[in-house]
Amino acid sequence: MHEMSIAMAVVGQVEEAAGAGGASAVTAVRLEVGELAGVVPDSLAFCFELACAGTVLEGARLVTETVAARARCGHCGREWPTGMPPELCCPGCARATDVELLSGRELRILTVDWEDGPVPGAARTREPISEEG
Repeated sequence: MHEMSIAMAVVGQVEEAAGAGGASAVTAVRLEVGELAGVVPDSLAFCFELACAGTVLEGARLVTETVAARARCGHCGREWPTGMPPELCCPGCARATDVELLSGRELRILTVDWEDGPVPGAARTREPISEEG
């Protein structure tokens, strides 16, 4: 199930941004997922919850926004929703040789909500103890 690798990649990127931003906890992640991205939202949500365990994202809410697939015919210029499975033959001129997919493959992080402050329970850096004395 590739949703787990996607979830782990999202968690890794958000962890990095949250650490750089001084976040104590991430509360929500909003993703844009194209209709043709090959991602099952329920599976992604399940995997996201598992991937968040033990991280600054633990307990974060995942919100996915689906982007409809659209195409444009290079011959006649008509645009249409491709649907799923995708219909890539132009409904205007019936050509399928010059079709451009405009949307539907997206998979990106749109927003991350977090709380500022030190991470609860984080180990503090201590000065090394000298062996001399």
